[in-house]
Amino acid sequence: LGYSPDEWEALVGRLRDVGIREDVMLKAGLASRSQHGSLIDRFRGRVMFPIFDIRGDAVGFGARILEGDGPKYLNSSESPIYHKSRLLYGLNWAKSDIVRADTSVVVEGYTDVIGMHIAGMPTAVATCGTALGEEHLDLLRRFSERVVFAFDADEAGAGAALRGFDRSVPGDLDLRVAVLPEGKDPADVVANGDIDKLRDAVAGSIPLIQFRIDSELALFDLDEPEARARAVRGAAAVIAMHPDPVTRHEYAVMVSRKTGVDLAYVEQAMRASIRSSGRTDDVREPPPQETSTPAPVRSPLYRTELELIRVMLANDARLADLELTADLFASDETVEMFSRVAEVADGVHPGDPLELGAAIGSDESPIAARLRELALDQRPLSDPAELVARLEVGEIDVEIASVRRNLQLIDRDADTQGYSELWQRLIALEQDKRNRRSDR
Repeated sequence: LGYSPDEWEALVGRLRDVGIREDVMLKAGLASRSQHGSLIDRFRGRVMFPIFDIRGDAVGFGARILEGDGPKYLNSSESPIYHKSRLLYGLNWAKSDIVRADTSVVVEGYTDVIGMHIAGMPTAVATCGTALGEEHLDLLRRFSERVVFAFDADEAGAGAALRGFDRSVPGDLDLRVAVLPEGKDPADVVANGDIDKLRDAVAGSIPLIQFRIDSELALFDLDEPEARARAVRGAAAVIAMHPDPVTRHEYAVMVSRKTGVDLAYVEQAMRASIRSSGRTDDVREPPPQETSTPAPVRSPLYRTELELIRVMLANDARLADLELTADLFASDETVEMFSRVAEVADGVHPGDPLELGAAIGSDESPIAARLRELALDQRPLSDPAELVARLEVGEIDVEIASVRRNLQLIDRDADTQGYSELWQRLIALEQDKRNRRSDR
């Protein structure tokens, strides 16, 4: 943190003394023109929050006024190096922890990020005085699959989370909401000494689509038939946005139970919403491709697989404690990448550099291009043991999803034994998943 003196030319004068041109001060957003045309400090009498890009370079400031008139917060203006739609405050500090936890926590303001760090939760980031946008989510996708919104539970905070839902297709990211006490943001919770409540809220976050459904239902008096019908239509429209038919069915069951409306009517309203959007009843189809080559089918843990390949390319010393096999990787692409790197690493002690040219190859194939990209990635390396554990749990998730689909298809009354066996298998898989996570 810093402070800008409550003076007109404190910074401008200092920059002049060291030879900085006026046009540079203006372009950098550090100065502005007064009504009389003179150059004055843009930030005066404010607590200063330096904003860094992902590489750790300072590119702008957020500034909070302490007293007097003026906006509560003032941010740097757009410049050649400062684009608030592509920046997240705190990401330069949080990125390594986000990769390790496979979770980022989005809060509303700079002080909330600081409060989360004080609470021992270093995965927090915030936008720089703007609403969360698709470019922000694109940035977070590089580091984790799970994004948790932790906002004040009042109307404004809830609205921020709902806008996030509209900006990203459900299923693309695991978007969740940590519900905080109404009127309390993370900084308030920490200031009151309720750190455990904050941690519990993040750990107990709920899927964003469930939060959106609950918000829709809360708008209506479910004791009145007409209001209940409107509530079902509103919730069904939310469910219809999800691309996975099994997940849509599960949420339809939840709405049926909460409203008392028969499941068939909930699903009818959901299908009507899908038809009105012009989509099919299965998934959101991508636009047709000009090429006849189909897009590769990728595992939900594809980014985790790539990160493990990146660790292998660096021949990280921590690999000495692990025995990696191709079975960890779900796609042909990552299996081939693993094979290339493993062949070169064979006989090389972990921690010693690999002959990357031999691993990557000199060809122009997509595999070689991807390996070159990973080898040049300068982000801190994740713990390979955590990556392996995440991939192993991911394999269990795939089987759990398969069992759940079979449970949906089986006739419970006609095949009691088959249903029971599937149900017992599901319980065993869920227990195995909990055990593996507790061992991490």
